[in-house]
Amino acid sequence: MSLETAWLALLGLLLAGYFVLGGYDYGVQMLHPLLGGRRADGPEAGEPEAGARDGREAERNAALDAIAPFFLGNEVWLVAFTGVLFGAFPHLEGTLLSGLYPLIVAILVGLVLGNAAVQLRGRSRGARARRRWDVLIVVGGALPAVCWGLVVGLLLHGVPRRADGGFHIGVGDVISPFVLSCGVTTALLFAAHGAVFVALRSGPDVAARARLLGLALLRRGGLTGALPLLLTLFGAGASMTNEATSAVIAVLFAAALATAWRSLSRGRHVRAFAATCCATALPVLLVGAGHYPYVLISSAGAGLTVDQAVTDGATLKILSVFGVLIVPVILAYQSWSWWAFRGRTGRRHPSYF
Repeated sequence: MSLETAWLALLGLLLAGYFVLGGYDYGVQMLHPLLGGRRADGPEAGEPEAGARDGREAERNAALDAIAPFFLGNEVWLVAFTGVLFGAFPHLEGTLLSGLYPLIVAILVGLVLGNAAVQLRGRSRGARARRRWDVLIVVGGALPAVCWGLVVGLLLHGVPRRADGGFHIGVGDVISPFVLSCGVTTALLFAAHGAVFVALRSGPDVAARARLLGLALLRRGGLTGALPLLLTLFGAGASMTNEATSAVIAVLFAAALATAWRSLSRGRHVRAFAATCCATALPVLLVGAGHYPYVLISSAGAGLTVDQAVTDGATLKILSVFGVLIVPVILAYQSWSWWAFRGRTGRRHPSYF
């Protein structure tokens, strides 16, 4: 394996890791109002009214408590991905970020809104203020989830790259049936991934609600995901360089969704979560392996290859020294955090929000 290919694989690994870890963050945010408590508004017999309110509020926070220990730490993968993109693939970064500028800005806006709303909601004293934060929490999860799906759809379909190497996406490029279906599929996939994560991490009542939501979302995600495949078969979808590899990845994606649904229906939350992790990572593999040696496919001209996008060999060697040191640190931190906060929320892990 050449050094250029190794760095491309690392770039894909970091983005896939963010889709897996940030994906359940987005999913839990989108499902937050649906996974809250369903207690009656009045206090139970012999229970003070203030105690009833506290109980309902604790149940509403149950879904957020599942992601609390990992919430900001998961974004390290996005930071690392951006660093590798800037350092190792400057020509791809210059073309990609400027061309996808509206979607990148929307993703960042969603990240800021979601992070602020999740952390500030618990400081609100009134029910009306908390409802407003709840809306922002949902928007902060849905906006990046949909936009990441649109980005994947555009990369699979091909961007209108000009002779000078740049491109600019218009409204018509984004609202095409293929790209929109990719956006909806990704949002449903992240939501299902978040539901499975809550079922894995939360107490029995919240886990039961998350399980039912996850099953419904996996069914709808599978049906919606069939549309991009059908459009591709009829020549109106993805333009894949390696068709055989792409077909294998598409089959693996369908198998991952089916495994997740079957495992979740049987109450096997660990296996279901492993399957949704694979499903959220596979779209990144589809873009990378399906288009290799291109890193950017053009719908109106020549694409951008790995050799054209990567920096010079001397810079790659210098970056490799830092990569050998930094990547294991990221993996070690992630492993430690999962071990330290293993188990279900509740007495072992108090409410953070």
